[in-house]
Amino acid sequence: MDAWEAALTGRAPGVVRVGLAVPLSGPLAMTAPSALGLATLAAGELTEAGGVRGRAVELVTVDAGRRPAEVGADVAALQAAGALDVVVGFATSDVSRAVAGVLAGRTPYVFTPPHEGGRATRGALRIGSSPLAQHAAALAWLVRHRHARRWVLLGTDYVWPQAVHRAARAVLRDLGADVVGELLVPFGPADPGPALDLVRRTGADAVLLSLVGRDLVVFNRAFGRTGLGRRVVRLSGALEENGLYAIGGDDTGELYACMPSFAAAADATDEGQLALQERLAAHAGPDAPVVCAYARGVHDGVRAAAALLDARTATRPRPPRARLARADGLVFREVGPPV
Repeated sequence: MDAWEAALTGRAPGVVRVGLAVPLSGPLAMTAPSALGLATLAAGELTEAGGVRGRAVELVTVDAGRRPAEVGADVAALQAAGALDVVVGFATSDVSRAVAGVLAGRTPYVFTPPHEGGRATRGALRIGSSPLAQHAAALAWLVRHRHARRWVLLGTDYVWPQAVHRAARAVLRDLGADVVGELLVPFGPADPGPALDLVRRTGADAVLLSLVGRDLVVFNRAFGRTGLGRRVVRLSGALEENGLYAIGGDDTGELYACMPSFAAAADATDEGQLALQERLAAHAGPDAPVVCAYARGVHDGVRAAAALLDARTATRPRPPRARLARADGLVFREVGPPV
């Protein structure tokens, strides 16, 4: 359901309204089809199983790809109209903070992707990983197995990359590796030249990428044209399946990701991932979008939200386990779990 329609009609009897705050525009918009597909799958499966205390689950979409104040204003309007029972979704951390601030604990908020760590806002349940939990084992594996000793930290200038860089500096110091350069850049289609020059100038043999969405794609495309790819390791905490497709895949063998889920290849051992892709195809047809890490989080988040509203079954979701995968053409193949 559209947000304005939900605000005008209020809360319908016999229905649980879940606000689905995911990026429909902006840098992360490429993940929207996957997120919408898996959210509707989760809502449909919950409704078919009896719903929440007999009430059907209905989704209300909010575009979380805009500026924090705009997203917060839409969520505030929906909350004031009594149109939402719970909010689920992912966005950049500055947007998620605006949403949590508006809800102020009066409406539950399930934030699904990797997050910046620290104390959560009252009423917010974060089911993703903190920067340390997500990156530490992956960094250690690359230092030990790929001899990645000289690191450049490159990210977008907002809350989550800043927290990732703080965690990475501490981990790399303990591993005896060096941070030889760091750069935080604004959102938007920026010239990747300064970042590439930094990698060359410092003699780095590894880059930690905390760019997100479209900006991550632009950098990786430019990086691939430099010829650095077979010499310099890249590790990303935000690269998922849609992003890998957008850069045209990778054949260097040195592009890694530590998101919590990856598209399953024919020899994959993650039966849960395969089953989820099959259920999505049955739900949305043979052209269903890929099950990406962000979307899988939304699927789990809708189910967690239903459990929160049904106190008889409410349990705290388990955090996703650390995973490390190497890009192999257009698929990810696990090379861990990193320990």
